[in-house]
Order: sequence, then C-alpha cells, then structure tokens
Amino acid sequence: MKDVYENPLITRYASGEMARNFSDDTRFKLWRKLWIALAESEKELGLGISDEQIAEMKKYAEDINYDVADAREKEVRHDVMAHVFAFGTQAKSAMPIIHLGATSCYVTDNAEIIMIYNALEIVKDKLVSVMDKLAKFALRYKDLPTLGFTHLQPAQLTTVGKRACLWLQDLAMDYENLTHLLKTVKLRGVKGTTGTQASFMSLFDNDGEKVKKLESAVAKRMGIKSVYGVTGQTYPRKFDYNVMSVLSQIAQSAYKFANDLRILQNMKEMEEPFEKSQIGSSAMAYKRNPMRSERMCGLARFVLSVPVNEAITSSTQWLERTLDDSVNKRITIAQAFLALDGILNLYLNISENMVVYEKVIAKHISAELPFMSTEVILMECVKAGGNRQELHELIREHSMESAKVVKRQGGDNDLIARIKGDTHFSAIHDSIDGLLDSKNFIGRAPAQTAEFIDAEIKPILEKNKKALAITAQINV
Repeated sequence: MKDVYENPLITRYASGEMARNFSDDTRFKLWRKLWIALAESEKELGLGISDEQIAEMKKYAEDINYDVADAREKEVRHDVMAHVFAFGTQAKSAMPIIHLGATSCYVTDNAEIIMIYNALEIVKDKLVSVMDKLAKFALRYKDLPTLGFTHLQPAQLTTVGKRACLWLQDLAMDYENLTHLLKTVKLRGVKGTTGTQASFMSLFDNDGEKVKKLESAVAKRMGIKSVYGVTGQTYPRKFDYNVMSVLSQIAQSAYKFANDLRILQNMKEMEEPFEKSQIGSSAMAYKRNPMRSERMCGLARFVLSVPVNEAITSSTQWLERTLDDSVNKRITIAQAFLALDGILNLYLNISENMVVYEKVIAKHISAELPFMSTEVILMECVKAGGNRQELHELIREHSMESAKVVKRQGGDNDLIARIKGDTHFSAIHDSIDGLLDSKNFIGRAPAQTAEFIDAEIKPILEKNKKALAITAQINV
C-alpha cells in the first residue's frame, strides 16, 4: 500500500526474524500459550479443569480467529477480553476456565517479557557475529601501521588492526552487559490484579503453598523459571529501562564504529562496501558516499533516545500501575529492537566487506612521520655525542620551515631532507632512513591486538559458535 504510512523499520531496515518476533501473531499466540499453561497448572493443583478442555485449547493455540477478536474489541474496547472471547468461541468447552483468576497483565506482561527475551537472543547472536568479523579483520591488519589521531589531529602511529580492537572492546563490554541482562530476566508471574494473588488464593481456598506452586508451574511451562517476588499489576517498568539501556549501549558502539569509518572513508584510507551498480549521488556521479555507515548512525540516534522514554515511564507508574505506559510500550520497545536489528544488519554487512587502501595510508604516514620521528632522531644524535639543547632548537627551526612548505605552499614535507643537509646531524645521516621505518613507531600494537583477541574475544566466540555463521542482507 503506497497511500498510507508504512514503518521503514519494517520495510527497509529490520530483518524478518525480528519483525516476526514482535508481530501480533507472535504476541497473541503467546497469550494462548499462557492461558493453556495457566489452565494446565491449575488442573495439576486440583481445580476442576478437564483434559478435554485443555485439549480443545491446544487444538486452537495456533489458529487465531482474528476476525472475531477484532470485531469483539471494537465492541468492548478491551484487547485481552476480546481475545478471551475469540478463543472461547473456538475452544467452546474451555470458555468458562480461560483466563481463570488472571488479570490482563498476566498475558500482556508475561508475553512481552518473553518477546523481549527472544529479541535479546537475536541481538546477542548478531552482536557475536559482528565481533567475529571484526576480530578476523583486526588480526589481518594487526601489523599495518596507520596514523593514530587524537582531537582528529595526527598523533603517534597505531595499526589498522589495533584500531579495530577499539571497536571490538566496545562490543565486548556490550556483550557482557547483554548476557547479564539475559541471565536476570524474570516473568511477571501469576500475581492477580494488584500483585497480591488474592484471586488465586480464593480459587485454592486460601492455600498459599498451592498458589506459589501455581506460579512456579506456569513459569516452568513458559520456559523462564524466574519470576518477580513482588509486583503491582505490571512487571517493574524499570526492566524496560534496563533493556533499552543495553540496546542503547550497543547502538553507541555501532555509532562510534560508523562515525570512524565515515572519517576514514573521507581520508580514502578505508571504505565500506560499494556495489558495482550503486549510485553515490544523484548529481555527482563520481561520489562513493558512506551511506551504510550513515544509516547506522541515523538508526543509532533513535535507539540512544529510547532509554529516556522508559525512564519517564518507570518513574511515573502510580502506585500499583497506571495505563499510560501501555500505548507507549507498543511503540518504543518493538521499534527500538527493530532499529537495533537494522543497525546490526548493517554492521555485519560492513565489517565483513571493509576495504583498506594501504598505499593511501602509507602516503599519509609519510607526510606526518618526519615530525613524529624527530624525538628518535634527537635521541640518536645525543647518543652519538651531540648537545641535546642545540639539536632540539635546530629541529624546531627545521620543523617550522617544513610546516610552512606544507601549509602555505602545498608542498611535501621536506623535514628529513633538511636534516640530511644539516651537518649538525651528520652522525645519523647514514641511518636516518632506517629510523623512519613506520613499524618502528607502532609500539606493541600488533602484540596488543593478538593478545586482546586471544584473551577476551575468542572465549566469547567459543561460547557462541552457532552465531558465527550469521550474515545479513540489507534491503536498500
């Protein structure tokens, strides 16, 4: 349909897998699964629910009569009761016991938590796959010198691989936070209207132990055994803030990578993949714009903003709950995951196909290395018997003159030629070219790269071998 708004997160950016996870079909099938788990657990603990009723519920667990549910919701203005009614028109014998003792948040909140949990697993797998691709890239280029930058000004040399480890370090921290979050996910459980379980106490004749067993049995059937010890009507909305904060952290890391790559592409040192028939600009046919990296940054900016929204929701939950979070959650949580999914799809695509222009990198080094090498030249001359203070002043004067040639005349850096022509530096004239080998200026960067990946990244990859084969296809 081209005459109504369509969400670009669905049509352009997110994967089908993530979109399906937050689909109505997934949500309402979880509702039915939760109703079945509740009925089975209640029967198990002695309530008068028959095998036939449960069998009929299971028969229609995946066959949702949306037309009936939609029509009923227009009439009663309540989505949960509309779906209870629709389920009951199919599983007729079970109509009296569907949703028995429960409040709406039994299905809405528990289903939401399960969807979030599954979405976090999708994110984790893609995050690990990105880490795998960056690790391979870093090891491949661990020995390749490149200009390091502080304040976006040339500083000491590093290597292309070592720089990639900075991106990897961010992702490793994100992985740690994500896995901690996954380990601590809890269901809302079976709590009743205000979290007191009063309705279930009534069903089980005030047998608190049976009510506790009911909650445990439902959680076990739903695959997440931990439940919150206490709740109001909803699960704590601070959980949503924690989830969005982890998504934001991953988006921050992706934003940093994409911004760095955009800068490097401007310098023509590295480049994101550019397909044969891709158009970079409608006006400037020669251009190769970093559109994938730019898209990553644009999506990341949205994800970065969502935790603030959830912080407001968490802090404005009146007493046992207020309903203004419901419409907000329908928008923010799913869309944050869809946006991050789009970011990771792009990150996968780029990290697997980055291009490095080694000769351009070498050219940039040659333009700056003479300035960076002056301390080494000074030390070598002093070791040969020279006066440090006099030599320092001579180097300063030669450097200033050479800088004028570069900045005012647009010429090449001639500092080394000036030093070679100055007899005060004759002690190192024969060895100066060897001193200027760029690999003499990268410190432990190659070793740091290998050590970091071996100690901190490989264990993560080993734990998640199934995720390493993940790739991503971007739509536009």
